[in-house]
Amino acid sequence: MRLFFAIIIALSSAFTLKSGAEFSFSHKNHDFVDTKEGIVLSHDYHFVNTGSTPLIISGYEVECSCTKITFPKQPVLPGEKGVIKLTFDTEGKYGFQSRQIQIISNAKKRTKLSFRVYVVRA
Repeated sequence: MRLFFAIIIALSSAFTLKSGAEFSFSHKNHDFVDTKEGIVLSHDYHFVNTGSTPLIISGYEVECSCTKITFPKQPVLPGEKGVIKLTFDTEGKYGFQSRQIQIISNAKKRTKLSFRVYVVRA
């Protein structure tokens, strides 16, 4: 099984110059309803690999540790769907909160997701 994924990664790297993996999201931005401080919010970002090679997500970058995501650990083949799951811990946060998440992957273009929420002090 590991050999299979190693071959996919190698082929993906070899063909990235001519073609590549590509995210197509139903939406990249999300607005939560006003929320009381201390609540952990969650949201799913659904996507399809509309590229011609397997999409490999290797990590993400966020502004603070209050924002976390989980993502598919296996390559997402062309035409397949995937979900990036977001959680945001509002503990110690209040007022308007706006965050961006940079997805690290082999996609042709950089991908950023974002969300906003107004947190009411508990």
